[in-house]
Amino acid sequence: MKTLQPFFLLVFVSLVKSAPPLQQESLKFYEYDTDTALGSSIEQDYEMKIKDIKKDGWDVSPNSTLRLQGDDSERNVQPTKDTNLPTCLLCVCLSGSVYCEEIDIEAVPPLPKETAYLYARFNKIKRIAVSDFADITTLRRIDFSGNQIEEIEDGAFSKLLLLEELSLAENRLVKLPVLPPKLTTFNANQNRIKSRGIKANAFKRLTNLAYLYLGHNALESVPLNLPESLRILHLQYNNITTINDDTFCKSNNTRYIRTSMDEIRMEGNPILLAKHVNAFSCLRTLPVGSYY
Repeated sequence: MKTLQPFFLLVFVSLVKSAPPLQQESLKFYEYDTDTALGSSIEQDYEMKIKDIKKDGWDVSPNSTLRLQGDDSERNVQPTKDTNLPTCLLCVCLSGSVYCEEIDIEAVPPLPKETAYLYARFNKIKRIAVSDFADITTLRRIDFSGNQIEEIEDGAFSKLLLLEELSLAENRLVKLPVLPPKLTTFNANQNRIKSRGIKANAFKRLTNLAYLYLGHNALESVPLNLPESLRILHLQYNNITTINDDTFCKSNNTRYIRTSMDEIRMEGNPILLAKHVNAFSCLRTLPVGSYY
C-alpha cells in the first residue's frame, strides 16, 4: 500500500497539468447611469412631441389611439343649426353682445336682459314684432343686414330709447318703421322702399342722425325734413326725378348754410342736377350725380 501512494499522486498531478486552461467568461457590463439618462431623454422628447400634437388639435387622451394623420372627415364637421336651442347656445353671447349671424333663424331670438349689441346678419328673418324688443331697453346697436324682412310692426323700436345704430340693409322693405329718437346711423340700403313708404316727418325729430343710407331703393324724391345734424346722405341708384329749393336749403333765407352736411350721393338717378342749382345753394359741396 505504501508503494502505491506515490503512483496515484503522480497520476493526479499529471491529470491536473494536462487539463485545458479555464475559459474566462466574457461578461457584458452595462453602464446604468448612461441607460437612465438615455431613458429620461427619450421620455422628455416624447412628452414634448405630445405637447406639440395637442397644440395641433390631435386627440391624445389615454382612452384613444394617437392619430399620426388627421381625419379630415372629423375635423371638418360643421355644427348643426338647431334653432330650438336657447339663444346663448344657438348664438354667441359675450359681454352684452349677441352674435346670431348665418344660422338660418327665421325670427328674432329671445335676448338676454341688458343686451346692448345685436348682430343677426344673413339669416332668414322675415318679420320684426313689437314683442321682440319689448323687454330689452338697453340696446344701442342692431344689425339685421342680409335678411328677408318685409314687415316691421308699428312701435317695434319705440322702447329702444338708447338705440344709436340700426341697419336694415339688404332686405325687402317697402316702407320705413318709426325710428327711435337717438339714432345716429340708419342704413336701409338695397331694399324696395318707395317715397310713399317714408312719412313726411320720419327724420325730422332725429336730431342726432348723422349718417343716412337709402341707396339702391325705389325712391322718387328726396325725403323731406332732413335734420340739421345730417352729415352723410346716400340716395344713389333710386328713381329720383325731381328736387325743390327747400329739400336741403331754405328758399326764404338766402343766408342759411347747412354746415354739417359733408356728402350727398345721387348718382344713378334720372334727375339732371344742373337744372336745380338753387336747391344746393346752402351746401358747402355739390351732390355727387349727373350734371350733364
